[in-house]
Amino acid sequence: MQQFTVPQFIDVESKIIGPITTRQFLIFLGAAVIIGISYKIFDFSLFLTIGIAVFAIAGTFAFLKINGRPFHLFLLNFIQTMRRPSLRVWNHQLGFVDTPEPMNIVKEEAPVKEKEFYQSSRLADLALVVDTKGRYRGDGDNNETV
Repeated sequence: MQQFTVPQFIDVESKIIGPITTRQFLIFLGAAVIIGISYKIFDFSLFLTIGIAVFAIAGTFAFLKINGRPFHLFLLNFIQTMRRPSLRVWNHQLGFVDTPEPMNIVKEEAPVKEKEFYQSSRLADLALVVDTKGRYRGDGDNNETV
């Protein structure tokens, strides 16, 4: 039997610059662009406030992991949980609506042909013979040697 190597640690992101992954690099690149734009637009005190806030948010999104999951996935799951109701109550009287009585519909059964029944039972016998590798020979009258 041929053996195969099973990949392990598939959830580990590849590093591009030292311990920094591609995702972390792109987050800090975006933060640097926002900080650079705020340097050009705002005065120094507002720039410093915005820069510290953007750097803290970028660091949180880049490095913080909660329960082994990146922070952005935790944040998405948190938002989805808050949007759904946490308590579900079944009120059986709320859904009660007076509906008119259903119309009487008569179902006619199609006549079963004996030939179809015979073929399906013969098919079942053949399937059983194949499944048991020839140990079962069927029952009685319509057996043929296999």
